[in-house]
Amino acid sequence: MSGEDVAATTPTHAQVLVLAGGLSHERDVSLRSGRRVAEALRSTGLEVAERDVDAALLTSLRADRPDCVVPMLHGETGEDGAIREVLDLLDVPYVGAPPAACRVAFDKPVAKAVVARAGVLTSESVCLPHETFRELGAAAVMAALVERLGLPLMVKPTRSGSALGCTVVHTAEELPAAMVNAFAYGDVALLERFVTGLEVAVPVVDDGSGPRALPAVAIQPDGGVYDYTARYTAGATEFVTPAPLSEEVGAEVARVALLAHEVLGLRDVSRSDLIVDGDGRVWFLEVNVAPGFTETSTVPLAISAAGLDLGAVCAAMVQAAVTRGGRS
Repeated sequence: MSGEDVAATTPTHAQVLVLAGGLSHERDVSLRSGRRVAEALRSTGLEVAERDVDAALLTSLRADRPDCVVPMLHGETGEDGAIREVLDLLDVPYVGAPPAACRVAFDKPVAKAVVARAGVLTSESVCLPHETFRELGAAAVMAALVERLGLPLMVKPTRSGSALGCTVVHTAEELPAAMVNAFAYGDVALLERFVTGLEVAVPVVDDGSGPRALPAVAIQPDGGVYDYTARYTAGATEFVTPAPLSEEVGAEVARVALLAHEVLGLRDVSRSDLIVDGDGRVWFLEVNVAPGFTETSTVPLAISAAGLDLGAVCAAMVQAAVTRGGRS
């Protein structure tokens, strides 16, 4: 959709509020994403305000009700559905998935289980709370984990984003530190059998005409691990769009991303993180209901690779939300 098309379909008087910041560990990323989306929307002629989340937010929304809110909040407080519940209470339209879908998608083990039931490959995993290690003895539990899942392992918090608290474990001796790292960001850790291959991000967007997968982005971090630094430091990761995949595998990663988007009940925009192994099989890692829109984020890269304008895509999602209305 071009900028001219958006101008013809989106009311020029529409007041859009971009919410960014918050108190999660991903505050800085959220602010960067919010600024970029706000600038992109302004480029289409929309009236856009930017706001942090604080105790005055509800009063502000009641006093000056926007036509649409674009939540660009990352981390638990922005992606667990809570802020969207509040917007529903106020009957304010917003871009993105409804609260129930956010709760399911943000919980990595639950999302994996839902997607696996739809026939998608997911790596074998175990999900354990911090209390289990304390009550049963950390050494004994970790030994059982390594015996069951083998090595290497991916250790991550069950409810976090931007790879915070995530560690690839190659030896049993590395596991205790990885568990401490994961528990620093949540009380429950997910341990997965590590799948070796090419990591790809596949965004799904819906401008009101139905969800479609954008070109896959291949992720090749300099250090070999796509951690927080690799994600948000310019030049630390090489992104290739479209990803160097065969036509058949490219179609499969698109199918898996669309399937995850649909079975999880997501809306407007999502990003699935996948692994393509050496045999061309596609493995689902996780999905993001509020993907980043920073200068190094994969969604804007995919939008550009599809020949689309970032502002036009964002404005089309705003229009879809306005048309849908609040509490929908």
